[in-house]
Amino acid sequence: MAQLLIVDDEAHVVERLAELVPWEQIGIASVHKAYSAYEALELLSLQAIDIVITDIRMPGMSGLELSEHIRNKCKKTKCILLSGHAEFEYAKEAILHGTASYLLKPVSDEELLATVSRVLQTLREEWNAIISQERIARTLRENLPQLRSTLLSELLLGKRYSESDLQDKMAMLGVPDFFGKSFSLLLVRLEKPFYGYEQRSLALVEYAVGNMAEELFAPNYKLWYGKDTHDYLVFVMTTESSESCEAEQQQLTLERTAAQLQDAIHTYLKGEATVLISGTGTFPQDLSAQYDGTLWTLRRRVGAEQDLILTVSNAEQERTEVRSIASLYELPTLAQLLEAGQWAVADQRLERIFEELRSKRSEVEELLLEAYFAIASAAAYYAHKNGRPLSGLIGAGYDKLLQGVPYRSVEQLEDWTTAVMSSLRSETESETKDSRTKLIASVQQFVEQHLADDVSLTAIAVHVYMHPVYISKIYKLETGENVSDYVYRLRMEKAVQMLLHTPSKIYEIAASIGYQRAHSFIHVFKKHTGLTPQEYRDMYALQ
Repeated sequence: MAQLLIVDDEAHVVERLAELVPWEQIGIASVHKAYSAYEALELLSLQAIDIVITDIRMPGMSGLELSEHIRNKCKKTKCILLSGHAEFEYAKEAILHGTASYLLKPVSDEELLATVSRVLQTLREEWNAIISQERIARTLRENLPQLRSTLLSELLLGKRYSESDLQDKMAMLGVPDFFGKSFSLLLVRLEKPFYGYEQRSLALVEYAVGNMAEELFAPNYKLWYGKDTHDYLVFVMTTESSESCEAEQQQLTLERTAAQLQDAIHTYLKGEATVLISGTGTFPQDLSAQYDGTLWTLRRRVGAEQDLILTVSNAEQERTEVRSIASLYELPTLAQLLEAGQWAVADQRLERIFEELRSKRSEVEELLLEAYFAIASAAAYYAHKNGRPLSGLIGAGYDKLLQGVPYRSVEQLEDWTTAVMSSLRSETESETKDSRTKLIASVQQFVEQHLADDVSLTAIAVHVYMHPVYISKIYKLETGENVSDYVYRLRMEKAVQMLLHTPSKIYEIAASIGYQRAHSFIHVFKKHTGLTPQEYRDMYALQ
C-alpha cells in the first residue's frame, strides 16, 4: 500500500484533501500532511513517501523547488504539482523538474484520484522493472563469486540448511552438484609477500589462485572455492573419475595437482603458500568436520612454518581426545539468535546442543563445561546489549552462575538453561508490552493536548523521539486503528461535545480541534455524521 504526502501552506486545503478524498479506493494506505516545503522535506527524511502532491505557490520554498529537492534526494518519489495559475511556463518548468503530473486548482476528487492512480501505476511499472527476472539474473551473475564464497563460508562454520534449500541455493549460484558424493578439501594459506598486500592487490592474487586451481584440476575434478573467516582459500573438490578408479590413485592425483598449484604460485605470482589436503568425506554432512580437522592439523603440525604441503588423513583428524559441541558454534550463534529475538529458533538450537551432549557420554564433563560457559555467555551478552544486568533478568539462576559450574549431568544443565531462557523471554516480552503501552499513552496524550495545533505523525514522532513508521505500525498493532484515524475520531468526538454542551460558535469549535477554516470543518463533520455542525446542534442540543 502506498504512502501519500499533501503539501500546502493553506491548512484547510491540506485537511480537505487528506480527509475528504477517498484515497483508500486507489490503494493509498496513509495520507501525511505538511504545511510548508521545509516541513515536507523533514517528513521525507523520516518516512518513505511514494507520491507528493504539492502546491506551487508557497512562501519560502516553492513547490517547484521542493520537487527538485525530491528528485535529487528521493529518486523513487513522484511529485504532482497543484496551482491556481494556468500559465504554460509553470507546466514546462514542472516537467523539467521531473514532475509526474500537473493539475490546476480547483481540482475535482475524480480528477485527483485518476491522476494519483496513473502515477501509482507508473511507480509499479518502475518497481517491476527493478525486480524483473532479467535484471535479477544479470545482477546475480555479476556477484556470483562473492555469493558462492559466502555460502561456502557459512557451511564450513556449520550453518544448517535443509537439503532442498541447500540444493536450490547451490543450483541458483551454479555450484557443482556435490550431494551424496565423496569430496576432499584443499586449504591454501597465502604467505609472504602476500600478507603485506593492500586489499585490492590481495583480491587479485586470490582470484588468480582460484583460476589456476580450476585450470589445473579440470577435467578430473569439480571445484567450489571461497574464503573462510581466517582469509584462507578453501576448495571443495570431487573427482570426475569413474568409481572403478582406485582410491589410492585418486589421492596421488590430488596430491600431485596440489603440488602443481603451489609451484604455479611460486612461479607466476612470486610468492609462497602452505597447502593442506584433507581426508575424504560425504557432502554435505561431513563438510564442517573435515574443515575443522584440517584447521586443527594446520595449527598443530604446521603452525608458523611456511610454504609447506601436507596431506591430512581421516585417521589423523580423528585422534583428538575430545570433540567440541558443533551446535554451539553454528551460524547464527545462540547469542545472535537471542539478540534478533528469534526465540523459537534459539529453542531448536538448544535442543540440538543437548542432543549432541547426550550422545557423548564419555566426554560429558569437559563438554558440559564448554556448553555451560557458551550458554551463560550468550545470556549475559543479550542482557547487556539490552542495557540490563543479567541478575535482574534471570533471577535465581544468576546465583548458580556465581557458584561456578554446579552441573554434573546433562539434565541438570538443561533444566537450568530452560529456566534462564524462559526468564529472559518473559522479561523481554513484558518490557516490550510495557513500552508499547507507554508509547500509546504518550501518543494519545500528545494528541489530546495539541488537538488545535500540529498533530501530524511527524510532530508526534518528534515528541516521543521515535521514527514515525515505527509509531504508525505499533499504534495500529496495539489499538487496531491508525494514528490518523484516532486523531480524526477524537476531533469529531470533541466537536460533538462542544456543539451539544457549549455555546461556542462553529468557527471557534473548528479552530479548537485543528481546522483553520470553518468551511473545511463543516465538510468533514457532515461526511462523518451526515449533518452540518449547525444541523447537528439544532437536532440534538435540546434533547
